[in-house]
Amino acid sequence: MHISEGVLSGPVLLGGALLSGGGIALGLREIKMEDLPKVAILSSGFFVASLIHIPVGPTSTHLVLNGLMGLLLGFKAFPAIFVALLLQGLLFQFGGLTTLGVNTFNMATPAVVSYFLFRTLLKKEKKASVFVGGALGGGFSVLMGALLTSFALLWTEKSFRAVAITFFLMHLPLALLEALITGFILTYLKKVKPEVLK
Repeated sequence: MHISEGVLSGPVLLGGALLSGGGIALGLREIKMEDLPKVAILSSGFFVASLIHIPVGPTSTHLVLNGLMGLLLGFKAFPAIFVALLLQGLLFQFGGLTTLGVNTFNMATPAVVSYFLFRTLLKKEKKASVFVGGALGGGFSVLMGALLTSFALLWTEKSFRAVAITFFLMHLPLALLEALITGFILTYLKKVKPEVLK
């Protein structure tokens, strides 16, 4: 869901930067010293997963794992995703520095929303509830992220309509895949390290 340099308009870039700045500030306020290993591991997982791009038509897709990050980190997902995207932009030219705010907002906002919508399911004793919560969070986060990215393209230029629609539609199968992956990961964590989900 990286938007490259030179695509978005100035107002969209500024709006994304301001909104992401607020989310990052909230996330940094919540991070405690004991949270750092978990935040670092999830940020690293996000970094690696979203490096693997699969071409689809005029754009490409990749695993996002923002739902997993949101369910485990809440607002702390904002700085975790920001750092991963910054490193991807600097090291591999994925996304860009001017679009960093928009890209962070598009991926971190769904993560935080998933936390508030589905986190209670992770606290249930039944593994099935944990799987459902993870699946809902994983799938929802991908779809919402794709929708926000599509809106950013449309707000920039109406001629991006076909690209925005294609971009969203190609994320439907990815949302299903991410739902399954996130559900299985959280079910596994419930079994081997349940305190992570508390």
